[in-house]
Amino acid sequence: AEHQHARYNPLRDDWVLVSAHRMKRPWQGQLEKPPPEDVPRWDRNNPLCPGATRANGEVNPQYEGTFVFPNDFPALQPDAPEPGDSDHPLFRAAAARGVCKVMCFHPWSDLTLPLMSLSEIRAVIDAWAELMAELGASYPWVQVWGWTSLLSVSPPWELGICCDGPAQLPRARTMGSTRPWGVGAAHVPIECCVLQERLVVENTDWLVVVPYWATWPYQTLLLPRRHVCRLQDLRDGERDSLASIMQRLLIKYDNLFEVSFPYSMGWHGAPTGTYLQEDCGHWQLHAHYYPPLLRSATIRKFMVGYEMLAQAQRDLTPEQAAERLRNLPEVHYKQRAK
Repeated sequence: AEHQHARYNPLRDDWVLVSAHRMKRPWQGQLEKPPPEDVPRWDRNNPLCPGATRANGEVNPQYEGTFVFPNDFPALQPDAPEPGDSDHPLFRAAAARGVCKVMCFHPWSDLTLPLMSLSEIRAVIDAWAELMAELGASYPWVQVWGWTSLLSVSPPWELGICCDGPAQLPRARTMGSTRPWGVGAAHVPIECCVLQERLVVENTDWLVVVPYWATWPYQTLLLPRRHVCRLQDLRDGERDSLASIMQRLLIKYDNLFEVSFPYSMGWHGAPTGTYLQEDCGHWQLHAHYYPPLLRSATIRKFMVGYEMLAQAQRDLTPEQAAERLRNLPEVHYKQRAK
């Protein structure tokens, strides 16, 4: 907690520098604007709202729950041509094809996921699993992620889904090759053996920990207690308890600085497509949460200089971050005020 040291990340086969003493330095960097508190519930100029017209002229239905549609500006398309051949070994290109979808978690722009009901969160989880199964029947890798923005007035929760081969995804390839999850024949996830000081929340089916090698200040890892390879393999009860622990974690995030906490999150699990017929037992389903805020609602962590050129670096220990999150109340600050 007082001296810098490096920690190894077996999931990515790299290291992170922990420099907890840097939290004592005075802050003279950039200050962010906190997110607005007066977000309208429905805005005709918001292209993701029910009944709104998107940039491509499509009109959204009057959806009342989760809403999934093809991304109007996708990073991947299914019919992209093959790149040309190169006669130089340093200038290599490969085909990149897939589909991209967007999911709005809720029709109300002013309602974030920690303030949604458990049944509404469960509907999001079911939609994730259905899309994973549907797209995974054809594509070897289905990447699910979500995010929220500090400044956006669009529906705060969106889900991005891209499908592409794991050969084009270095992080997925690294996880598949390092095989860090199996501990003996029981396939116990290594994070299930964490010290209590890195545990944030838990229930009968799930654990949330700040991993030993966490990079972002309040980064967490969400893990099932049971060995599960893919999101669509979750049992009915596990989906209910997942909705509960997601809500508890996100309430803690919001309560940390009493702000709608920004982060990116996403799921990693076993590859799909042709891999459905192979033994993928060394994979363990898990979700990452990467929040950028560091000291307050207006001070965030930036990856610059040393982090971009040498290695990732964090300004407080994972144990300190976990203790602070763990001790936060599980009633949302907005609901306490009411």
